Amino acid sequence: MADTFSNIIGQEHIKEHLRVTLTSGKISQAYLITGEVMQGKEYIARIFANALVCEDPVDGYDPCGICRPCIQANTRNHPDIITVTHDKPNIVSVDDVRQQIVSDVQIKPYQSRYKIYIMNEAEKMTPQAQNALLKTLEEPPEYAVILLLTTSKAAMLPTVISRCVQLDMRPVEDRLVRKYLMDEVKIPDYQADICVAFARGNIGKARSLAMSEDFEEIKNEAVRVLSFIRNMDTTDMIKTLKKLEDYKLNVDEFLDIMMIWYRDVLLYKATMDADAMVFKDEGANIRKEASLSSYEGIETILKAVEKTKARLRANVNFELAMELMLLTIKEN
Repeated sequence: MADTFSNIIGQEHIKEHLRVTLTSGKISQAYLITGEVMQGKEYIARIFANALVCEDPVDGYDPCGICRPCIQANTRNHPDIITVTHDKPNIVSVDDVRQQIVSDVQIKPYQSRYKIYIMNEAEKMTPQAQNALLKTLEEPPEYAVILLLTTSKAAMLPTVISRCVQLDMRPVEDRLVRKYLMDEVKIPDYQADICVAFARGNIGKARSLAMSEDFEEIKNEAVRVLSFIRNMDTTDMIKTLKKLEDYKLNVDEFLDIMMIWYRDVLLYKATMDADAMVFKDEGANIRKEASLSSYEGIETILKAVEKTKARLRANVNFELAMELMLLTIKEN
């Protein structure tokens, strides 16, 4: 069976927009879907593309899952649903766009009413590539539907953005993420709580952590670090982060876990309620940290962790960013 709009968790505003679009037949010829990595942009795009080629959509919008085009779309074999690829890992070049969209779009659909192009990582298009796409966006054939998926709208040229219907993904409510993890991924409640807090509304990120075979090792190692972080120097921290990378946990994700930890510390200090903690089995260490820190100190640490994430995104020297964060933690 094909995935349908009802399989999408959250994103009600996007689902409603696409339902109205499909049932009215007023299909726009370019869409820009913006959201975090793993948030489900491509999943939504492919359901929409499947609905566009389906011979008998359920209620006028959901893919039926049984017609030939649905089967082809579900197995990624539909000739009129084109995935735009790029050879260079961090660049979608002008040649990629010209060959896979600009030239190809002149050829009419093989078997459907629409010819749909799905480009993931659209933020990696060079300015030249975006300008090459612009003429197609300005004067597309009536059968063309171009779906641009990006993690950063800021990386897109204003002229490209202005010619697309903009669909911005939103964080999914924690209760829905938790229910999904427990019902579909079949994990226990304590693990779901940590995954939910870690993912902050990104259901793909929550699922990825929940399905990790190294989940307990990741959690235990990260918590061990946090328990002794006041006594670490920069060298110790960097060695530890390299060990965490063995579990495929990157620095940004570790900093997310730090945020959850210190929020637990702040919450316990304010309420003395151990049941409200995410890291319930680390109550002793969290109580100890709460007793050593003031409210202002914990808030300063949380801001420092957030600032460290921003510095690393801006390519500030890694060791310097870690050193500044550790200094703030030790001072507070």
